[in-house]
Amino acid sequence: MKTDFKKIATDGIITNNPTLKLVLGTCPTLALTTMAMNGIGMGAAVTFVLICSNILVSLLRKVIPSKVRIPAFVLIIATFVTIVRLLLDKFLPDIYESLGLYLPLIVVNCIILARAESFASKNGVLASAADGLFMGLGFTIALTLMGAVREVLGSGALFGIKLWDFQIGFFAQSSGAFFTYGVFIALFAFASNLIANKRRKLSAKQVDNTKEVQ
Repeated sequence: MKTDFKKIATDGIITNNPTLKLVLGTCPTLALTTMAMNGIGMGAAVTFVLICSNILVSLLRKVIPSKVRIPAFVLIIATFVTIVRLLLDKFLPDIYESLGLYLPLIVVNCIILARAESFASKNGVLASAADGLFMGLGFTIALTLMGAVREVLGSGALFGIKLWDFQIGFFAQSSGAFFTYGVFIALFAFASNLIANKRRKLSAKQVDNTKEVQ
């Protein structure tokens, strides 16, 4: 069966965005979005682990016994998380420090385990790699946008560059994280429903036109 990479991309970034639609990975989303760069750092780390773990799970999907598949998936994920930690600590120590304890907690990130269980264990290597890539991109985009909004409003800066002295301290606090996340989810749901309604109307119109022709 031919792999629909367009659908995989759309699902990961828009339709089933892990942060804004499925509401997975909530802890790092709330804790690390004080700065846009944190979103990029965490997003890149999660994307790397998603791609690598999806590939390995897909390769071993017919070998891993069903009774131990979850422990096996966690072991695979933990291995790649360890690699990410070592690489960041060696080459990007500032990002390593900013991500703090949320970096090792990628091991239990619901997004990665869910994709291993629901997709990679049932699909081929290329499809699984694409799923990991676009799910990771969807996660990264959501965190970066939220981080940008909170950084601009909370500290008057963007990517660490000072823009102005005006600040709203609320957005730099945990309550501001919940508020920003809620607003993003609401806007995403509104936009998704709007697009879905337009598609339904277009589809209905096409059906009516077909009936008229017949």
